[in-house]
Amino acid sequence: MPSLPIPALIALASAVAWGGGDFCGGLGVRAAGGSTSAALRFVVLAHALSLVVLLAILARLRGPLQLDSMHWGAPAVWAVAGGMAGGLGLVAFYIALSRGAMGAAAALSGLLAAAIPAVVSSVLEGAPRMLTLAGFAMAAIAIWMIAAGDSPENTDNSGTTLALAALGGVGFGLYYVALRFANPLGLVVPMALARSGSLLVCLPLLGAMVLGGRASKKQILPLRAAQGQEDKPKKSWLRWTVVGWVLGAGLLDTGGNMLFVAATRLGRLDVAAVLGSLYPAATILLAAWHLHERPTRRQLAGMLAALAAVVMITA
Repeated sequence: MPSLPIPALIALASAVAWGGGDFCGGLGVRAAGGSTSAALRFVVLAHALSLVVLLAILARLRGPLQLDSMHWGAPAVWAVAGGMAGGLGLVAFYIALSRGAMGAAAALSGLLAAAIPAVVSSVLEGAPRMLTLAGFAMAAIAIWMIAAGDSPENTDNSGTTLALAALGGVGFGLYYVALRFANPLGLVVPMALARSGSLLVCLPLLGAMVLGGRASKKQILPLRAAQGQEDKPKKSWLRWTVVGWVLGAGLLDTGGNMLFVAATRLGRLDVAAVLGSLYPAATILLAAWHLHERPTRRQLAGMLAALAAVVMITA
């Protein structure tokens, strides 16, 4: 087989990093309690860590004085808006996962995350070749086979849960498109602005959820006391185990995003988005290695379909 083009290799590397980040995120949210609040806290911590790392890189590369003189034009607006869409999409995705629709949520969000940039790229850059389009279709089949297989954890496929998964996919797709339009700012600056945009929407949501939880607790505690029930002490949410998963998720997700931006700078948006959306394969392989969860026949067939898709897209 001929060597793959550099943009395709970078996009596949972003898929590996994103798959690792999702693996860390899934285990981290589970270790934090598995609730919607835990998922939102996890996203905020991971993106805050990512922002700190990106700002440190910028300070090292540009210096603090040059950071203040950075051009704030349309690319910067795209980066911030993309970060807001991506942050909301990730929260919706985690809520869908917490409801038990793991396979369907991953498959639906992955398909939409690939489809939206593909449509935008066709408008901006022209329609791809027929073989490439066939590769996109094969990749969509591969994503569904890998992520939407039967699992005892796929317990909730209700309309609301699937709508959340779809919202997550739309958020991811818009995020990919926004990063493409933020290309003039380079590799690191768009990511730092995107993380800032994500925190701008996730922090208020987390604050509202915390305040709502406290108000609900104030109403419940007197009732429990009147019934003679004692309130059991809760374990600390921020344990070292959770911190480790936050570090892994934040760094891998940041690396995946930077690789994706590099792929879009060197090649087509649709190719980068479709190849990057094969990240569920990396998550499945990591689960097989770390959790000793053997991939199903359907997932293995999906991985073979993904390999075929890569060949067709990059031929």
